[in-house]
Amino acid sequence: MHWQTSRFDIDLSQPKLMGIVNVTPDSFSDGGQHAGTRAALAHCEQLLKDGAHILDIGGESTRPGSPAVPLDEELARVLPVVREAAKLGVPLSVDTYKPEVMRAVLDEGADIINDIWALRQGDALQVVASHPRCGVCLMHMHRDPQTMQVAPMHGDVVPLVSEFLRVRVSALRALNVAAERIVLDPGIGFGKTVEQNFSLLARQQELLVAGYPLLAGWSRKSSLGVVTGRELPAERVSASVAAALLAVDRGGRVVRVHDVRETGDVLAVWAAMQASKTLAS
Repeated sequence: MHWQTSRFDIDLSQPKLMGIVNVTPDSFSDGGQHAGTRAALAHCEQLLKDGAHILDIGGESTRPGSPAVPLDEELARVLPVVREAAKLGVPLSVDTYKPEVMRAVLDEGADIINDIWALRQGDALQVVASHPRCGVCLMHMHRDPQTMQVAPMHGDVVPLVSEFLRVRVSALRALNVAAERIVLDPGIGFGKTVEQNFSLLARQQELLVAGYPLLAGWSRKSSLGVVTGRELPAERVSASVAAALLAVDRGGRVVRVHDVRETGDVLAVWAAMQASKTLAS
């Protein structure tokens, strides 16, 4: 299984680590730590040293209740980082829902569009479809960042998320976007209750039936804080690593994480166990 992107065909036969680069002052976990271009690039380099396979750059916080960022401001945050990070020789993902930002970052060498709105804003669908190769991650989100946790979803979340993603994939495929370009994200924390988030993890394999690779974004999420009692996101590293391992063991191919080194160590142990099982059989 491969993920086709602008410059790279990413081999997903083994799970890949997507390192988070928040070029924002207000992200829920590390807002302000990498807000400038120089700090963001230093963080990119550190994530690669720690073992990241993909870098995910974002210029707008999507934590619950976060305000929208004006287009010009997001471009000013993201473009200089993408321009320089494109020289690092690894796949670059950009976390954005604005079509104008998508066009600009793809022109600067970005490989993947990672969209919490699953290409439902403006002509985002056409921007991705008109690109000859870029990868895309379609995420499920209930409502919007301002209201998603005020009125979260009701009912059995797994079939609802599965159907939403099926519809968004169909919209892309209808525009002749190759299946190999598409990865899906169930959107942990985006308008779901704690119980619903863990239901998505427990039954994650039901989301794999359509045949598309799955990206899991559990890193430092509030649901982990609820079950562990860890109020501060930075205190949720162990829980985040455990969730990433469980997601991979249930078929996830990409894990989007803050703590690359710690997650990589755990997945190395998992991979060794998997190899041993293969040899034994």
